[in-house]
Amino acid sequence: MKISSCAIASGIIILILGVIFHLQGLSMVGPEKSFMYSNPEWITYGIQIAITGIIIIGVGISTRIIKRK
Repeated sequence: MKISSCAIASGIIILILGVIFHLQGLSMVGPEKSFMYSNPEWITYGIQIAITGIIIIGVGISTRIIKRK
């Protein structure tokens, strides 16, 4: 259960960071002097990072379900 909890927590953190990076790429969050601010590359990087976080959360949840059975 410890590994699944760590995976879920890590996935949530990665998901949040991906959303923040995506919003910075869209010029909605962050300082205007940042290299990510209003940068179209970071829009796609943020989406990719967020999807990775979702996958890690899914692995953590499925590991927890499998251990219960």
